[in-house]
Amino acid sequence: MKKILAATADSDIISIIDTACKKYSAYFDFDICADTEEIIKYINYELPEIKVLDFTSEIIDCYTLLETIGADPWLHNGGIIAIAADIEQLEAIEEEKNSNILIVQTRQQFTANFLRLLQILWQNQQFLFSRGMQEQLGATETGSFVCSNDPIDIQVYTSFLLNYLYSSNRINTDTRSKLQTVLMELLFNALEHGNCGITYEEKTAWLEQGNDILTFIKQKALLPENKKKRIHISYRIDSKKTEFLIKDDGEGFDWKSRVNKKVNPDIHGMGIHISENLVSGLTYNEKGNEVGFFINTKEKASANTIPGIMSPYETVDYKDKEVVCLQNERTNNLFFIVSGKYAVYADRKLVSVLTTNDMFIGEMAFLLNDRRSATILSIGNGKLIKIPKDVFLNLLRTNPHYGIFLSKLLAQRLLIQTQKTMALNKELTEIRKNAATNV
Repeated sequence: MKKILAATADSDIISIIDTACKKYSAYFDFDICADTEEIIKYINYELPEIKVLDFTSEIIDCYTLLETIGADPWLHNGGIIAIAADIEQLEAIEEEKNSNILIVQTRQQFTANFLRLLQILWQNQQFLFSRGMQEQLGATETGSFVCSNDPIDIQVYTSFLLNYLYSSNRINTDTRSKLQTVLMELLFNALEHGNCGITYEEKTAWLEQGNDILTFIKQKALLPENKKKRIHISYRIDSKKTEFLIKDDGEGFDWKSRVNKKVNPDIHGMGIHISENLVSGLTYNEKGNEVGFFINTKEKASANTIPGIMSPYETVDYKDKEVVCLQNERTNNLFFIVSGKYAVYADRKLVSVLTTNDMFIGEMAFLLNDRRSATILSIGNGKLIKIPKDVFLNLLRTNPHYGIFLSKLLAQRLLIQTQKTMALNKELTEIRKNAATNV
């Protein structure tokens, strides 16, 4: 069950969230709060995965809430859905460039789209409800999305990709802004001209009449021949670059004439040339319904965002096969995994490998004040933050909500281990049955 915080006093907004959550009652639950200080306490102690912030409220300081969440992105993972009073306020919130915000909606848009947003969030929960993909530094990560012809899909999936790359330190603010421009431009091209078949001339005529292009897209998307068309987004991330591929189900277009066409500022039609100047390797397939490009990413990005309370402490570099701790040692330091992999040996037998997904090394000795139950060796290069027990306990006294979060992490790890054990027992039972049948 994932928690949603509704930071609002507006009964209409509450009703919309309530109705949507009832349709996804097996997945989402929500709480309501309308006092800024109480909301901050709730965010710190309940750690809701989704925060709906009502910027139209006169009694809630949503900008203070943004600062609180942004101050420690490791603790406050998940995402923010911001509600604006009008387009002007929407643009002002977007100008904040807060990496925690998934999407900004006017009240009218929120009313129409919140149910769809919940569906998208649940289908792609790995980007919100875990610590990202968080593989070892230098690993290649691949994935894909399938968008419907709803512009909301494009906005949210773009946010997923931007927020992940930004929060994992692979891109800076400037690159994030450029990538957002390109993704939105090319995805909307795939929607408008690809799946909806809107020609350059049709769009020009529509806009010259002062009409909203989103209304035209909605009309075209509802046509029987367009209803089942989709936009396919795939990505490949490694230590040096991130590649994107966008494909629509349309008939394609004569991209060569567009690329070679002399650029004249107009009400639209500049997207391809703008994109060429912001990213690298922009290429189309022959048909014109698939476009690829890449951006350079940082080589030394940390695999884990460092928790706010641990940031003052120096990270320790480990080389291949270097000892982190020895079995039966009388030490109970806690190690936070910044990057790398670590082999766990008990009685000289390899029992597991810890990665950034495991977050910590040595929590059992830390909690039980016991000897080390295993020897830990680094596999390749890695980084850890080493914190003595007395120091960490003092940190928890001043930041008690961290203790709650760490308890949740350990409980989650125990649940996963229990599920693995149950699956193994089921498999063993099946093997025994088959063996008995064959006797």
